Amino acid sequence: MSGGFSYRPMGADDLEWVMAHEVQLYPFPWSRGNFADSLGAGYLCRVMLDDATPIGYAVLMVVLDEAHLLNFSVILTAQRRGAGAAMLAHLRDELRALGVLQLFLEVRPSNTPALALYTASGFASIGRRQSYYPACGGREDAIVMRVTP
Repeated sequence: MSGGFSYRPMGADDLEWVMAHEVQLYPFPWSRGNFADSLGAGYLCRVMLDDATPIGYAVLMVVLDEAHLLNFSVILTAQRRGAGAAMLAHLRDELRALGVLQLFLEVRPSNTPALALYTASGFASIGRRQSYYPACGGREDAIVMRVTP
């Protein structure tokens, strides 16, 4: 990775690429319909590029002065190299410019790399949703986190 990161709106033409990575990244991936619905609803959907190569994507729902990070993904070959932190910083800048005062997310307690990234980025745990995520053999809780953009 060169670190020449840029960001652009996600479009319907990105969905093939997004889905190819979504199924690699998650045991319970979003469906193509989830992404298409997010685009159709006008959610803030972004693709992160390293030079001209897509390496990450995010979907955020913005309502008035709050936002909810619904999907945040960095492709496997770009993980643990600063891309996630850079994308979070960019998204927070975008949200701040929109007047967003709080950003929320849910994360699996078992996703220790994501928890470390979010904590290092200033997110604080504010609660827990019981049996929120599907998991092999049952359900998994979600840690609810919040940050001021």
